[in-house]
Amino acid sequence: MALPKAMRLKGYRTFNYIHKNSTKYYGKLMTIKIARANPKILISHKIFDSLNNFKIAIAVSKKVSKKAVARNKIRRIIQDYLLENFCQENNHKPYWLLVNLKEVDFCNYEFKLLEEFQHLIIKSGIFK
Repeated sequence: MALPKAMRLKGYRTFNYIHKNSTKYYGKLMTIKIARANPKILISHKIFDSLNNFKIAIAVSKKVSKKAVARNKIRRIIQDYLLENFCQENNHKPYWLLVNLKEVDFCNYEFKLLEEFQHLIIKSGIFK
């Protein structure tokens, strides 16, 4: 199941904002960047509902896998985990989250990937 459109981030200005104004959390397999929401950036995309809600983007580089199928599978694993453990009361928190995966072969690391994702999310304090 994919993320609802209300939760997805898009646009290069959004990503530039996150890169410049974020708090970073580093793990062995991924990096998480968290920034306060800036709804003015999303107005140009005509997303007027849920501008101040929690939003996420998951970036999987071609360095992780050359095959788009493998990259999309990794992205779906993280999205599904987030949706299963995401509480609606957290949706009002005005944060933007960017997950960048490092250059590691993820074929047999699904459990470690999800474990580290959960550890970094708890460390960040977004979900309690």
